[in-house]
Amino acid sequence: MLAELNIKDFLSRTASNSPVPGGGSMAALNAAIAASLSEMVANLTIGKKGYESSEEDMRAIAKEASEYREKLVKDIDRDSDAYNEVMAAFKLPKHSEEEKNSRNQAIQKGLKTATLVPLDIAKDAFKIMELAGKVVKKGNKNAMTDGAVGAMAARTAVLSALYNIKTNLGSIQDIEFVDKITEQVRHLESDIGKKEKEILSTVILP
Repeated sequence: MLAELNIKDFLSRTASNSPVPGGGSMAALNAAIAASLSEMVANLTIGKKGYESSEEDMRAIAKEASEYREKLVKDIDRDSDAYNEVMAAFKLPKHSEEEKNSRNQAIQKGLKTATLVPLDIAKDAFKIMELAGKVVKKGNKNAMTDGAVGAMAARTAVLSALYNIKTNLGSIQDIEFVDKITEQVRHLESDIGKKEKEILSTVILP
């Protein structure tokens, strides 16, 4: 399990000649980092003098961010597993027409899975960016930049996941599926830059 590796081993595995973990797993990792930072700022706000009015919101954010963090850690392996499923399908025999058809169906099924997993990651990362925006705005001012880094990590996660989706869409034969996913990708791409700019504009630096 990739998620069980320590940081040093995980980075070594990434740097190797193995195709996994790749960009999709990194998208999940960045989203998990964004969730962790949002959770941290929320926890640094709870119980602090002067933030009593924000405490209820911060408790809710900390809980939600924790749930996203745990889910996205699992997505590191989930994305790599989806990639491996596609690669296994490509290795299926293709001597007869029946084998060719079976192989193509397996490839198409794998490509859809390898598209839907990063789409989930992108959607979660966008929601985490919204959490980061809340902790930047209402959270402990001493940790404001940590929340901002969380927002930037979430943006990276969204865009990274979308790149993986676009790569797969070019090989998927189901036009209805492609059109549906493409529309969702467009919305996320359009909204993510605006959201980041909105959040970072509220960050006050010395």
